[in-house]
Amino acid sequence: MMVRLRQLSLLFVLLLEVLLPTELFTQAELKTVGTHFYYGNQPFPYTGISFFNAIYNDEFATEGESRRIWLQKFNSYGVNVLRVWAQWDNDRGFVNTCDTCSLITADGNIRPSYLTRIKAILADMQREGMIMQLVLFSHESIHKYELLGRENAINAVRQISTELLPFRNLFFQVWNEHSADVLDHLKAIKAIDSNRLVTNSPGFAGNLGSTEQNSQLDFLTPHTSRQNVGAHWRVGPKEIAYLLERYGKPVVDDEPARNGTSNFGGPKKPTTPFDQIAQILAVWNEGGYITYHHDMFQLGSSGASTPPSGIPDPEFNPYHHQIFQLLKVKDRFMHTQTTSH
Repeated sequence: MMVRLRQLSLLFVLLLEVLLPTELFTQAELKTVGTHFYYGNQPFPYTGISFFNAIYNDEFATEGESRRIWLQKFNSYGVNVLRVWAQWDNDRGFVNTCDTCSLITADGNIRPSYLTRIKAILADMQREGMIMQLVLFSHESIHKYELLGRENAINAVRQISTELLPFRNLFFQVWNEHSADVLDHLKAIKAIDSNRLVTNSPGFAGNLGSTEQNSQLDFLTPHTSRQNVGAHWRVGPKEIAYLLERYGKPVVDDEPARNGTSNFGGPKKPTTPFDQIAQILAVWNEGGYITYHHDMFQLGSSGASTPPSGIPDPEFNPYHHQIFQLLKVKDRFMHTQTTSH
């Protein structure tokens, strides 16, 4: 069965080479070297942003010219990774959510329309030298995963892995804040695409993952401790440093403490942009990487913190703009990637 699956995957790639632009098969590939990322043969200064709704935001996902303008804007602010969710079907009232907003159907198949959107986004991101972090499953939709079942979920992951084989500016994060069947999904992905980088967010803030899981993943993307520990800008970087030292692979502070609503793990007291700036600088100093996590999607389309476009605009909010100004000049502060941690 496995041999047959690999044969079909190879045939699929050969067909795509005929049908899709040559550039997608000659593009650079994201890889890890020690505790650093490389894209092609060049060090890659991984700098992400939460854009969970990217597939489901019509302006970004379907309007090519508008999307390219947005990508160039992100790039101009130093952002070269978009953290995108395949499941956006939760009931929390976030912007652009809907009951069928999921790449995966209830019976473990793939929705063609959303797959087409992902491919179009990836193609444009590749031209801009950007990477997509595709989160396959989310804790916020865990009941739907349970209804789907392990075998259907693995079958869906196999389909996604096969469909996205040509796109090398992509890595998979199995879960947002959960760890069900992670190593099974890792095995399924690697059987189809052995070079694809795979990671996981093992649980809520401060959950750094098990030794078994962390040892097998290509790199680590925990959600570090938030405001409940007090000075998260000191605690979070220490957690990143511990993981770098123990596992000797890249570590991303993937969803660090944010500002905004106190719901959904948010702060219970007022914050300042310097909280985030201090944490980012400290993580860089340790040799880690960051994804900037914000509140620009959590209160729905009518929320004061949500940009009218539903896209996390670096210039929408003065609070966020200060952090983006730091990301814009990250080369001055990031730990050099030519030395080992």
